[in-house]
Amino acid sequence: MPHSPSSAPRGRVRLARGASPWLLPTVATAAVSLARSRRSGRWAAVAVPTTALAAGMLWFFRDPEREIAQGRVISPADGVVQSIMPWKDGRTRVAIFMSPLNVHVNRAPLAGTVTSVEHVPGGFVPAFNKESENNERVVWHFDTEIGDVEMVQIAGAVARRIVPYVPQGTKVEQGERIGLIRFGSRVDVYLPEGVEAAVEVGQATTAGVTRLDRD
Repeated sequence: MPHSPSSAPRGRVRLARGASPWLLPTVATAAVSLARSRRSGRWAAVAVPTTALAAGMLWFFRDPEREIAQGRVISPADGVVQSIMPWKDGRTRVAIFMSPLNVHVNRAPLAGTVTSVEHVPGGFVPAFNKESENNERVVWHFDTEIGDVEMVQIAGAVARRIVPYVPQGTKVEQGERIGLIRFGSRVDVYLPEGVEAAVEVGQATTAGVTRLDRD
């Protein structure tokens, strides 16, 4: 079992796993253009936007440590609550929209065992759009002390790659990092029947910190 996420030093920021295909070429291009800009004004013109882009990528793929909150179900994502909907089977779906400015590393909403990780092909409309229900997504199921809990990572118009960190059968701690969605996207959590949502539409959430359920 991995160490408890709450034992990690606060204030420390690292880069997200799965960022390399985007980050390394951008940083390398910026480094080369900066080096050559000392000898050429043409390269200096290139260095400004490439360095700005590299800095933006570093910011986007940040992965800060978190002091994990107490509660049965905590937010798996940084973002804003987009909707809270009762489901036909008695569950409640809490949808969290993640903008490109948010941290995009997702965390386990509860401690338990990952019983399935299913990739479902689909489209790439903006994650705030109703039609995003049919977007590319990864559906997670966790066997927890309150039963089966479903979480869905949904790709957006720009986020065309979801990177799961752990496979089926893995035991995870609450708040443990479990995956990354590159760029803007959405994460849905289905609260089991009888579990009431404690958040409201429009409320900001922090992965591993904001509690989603009410006592």
